[in-house]
Amino acid sequence: MDRERLLTFLHDYRAGRADDAEALRFLRDFPYEELDFAKLDHHRALRQGFPEVVFCPGKTPDQIETICARLLAAGGPGLLATRADGTAAAAVARAAPDAVYHEAARLVTVVRAPRTRPGRVGVVSAGTADIPVAEEAAVVAETLGFETDRVYDVGVAGLHRLLDHLDRLRAADVLIVVAGMEGALASVVGGLVPGPVVAVPTGVGYGASFGGLAALLAMLNACAAGLAVVNIDNGFGAACLAARILLARET
Repeated sequence: MDRERLLTFLHDYRAGRADDAEALRFLRDFPYEELDFAKLDHHRALRQGFPEVVFCPGKTPDQIETICARLLAAGGPGLLATRADGTAAAAVARAAPDAVYHEAARLVTVVRAPRTRPGRVGVVSAGTADIPVAEEAAVVAETLGFETDRVYDVGVAGLHRLLDHLDRLRAADVLIVVAGMEGALASVVGGLVPGPVVAVPTGVGYGASFGGLAALLAMLNACAAGLAVVNIDNGFGAACLAARILLARET
């Protein structure tokens, strides 16, 4: 349940266009709905500006389908399912035939009430191998209603590639920087732009990268001031942090 739908109902109830029985039906699963295997948080969009997201790994196809169907039945603006493979995407599609599978980002989106929010999110990847995590961040930001600008394969091994896009980077209100290996790109970008930077380490690299731990530690120790760091490969979390930064401007 999002803010707009709740306000519309409250206005209708106050104007006499909805009775007590309709109010009880409307609020029956508020703030959460109990299933045998899950508790669906229908209140999250009111608290955070975007609804509960379905994390697909570890769930059966039937569970994914049921959760998605119930979230959509609650009347939210849409649906987002993360880390989805083809089987999970098919399960979402059974609940929502209008679902779109973003294979590169491993995301499934359903947009029932598209909206445009003020603010531009720039998504930067160090290498081509980092694009799946970068795409996860970019698609989530777009689904939440923000303009998104992608600048990919501009790592520090060829710094001139990054500098050629400096005007675009500085035009973003928030930048998400995705990098594996030694993770140096986030610190470089953080020293070049005025806006907030969210750094995402990836598991890309040779053995001594320790599956992204080297990039994570490098980003945590970045000399660029004011850099925020999320977990390894967490493009989704980076986009949510960027959204919170931008949504704070609306309140």
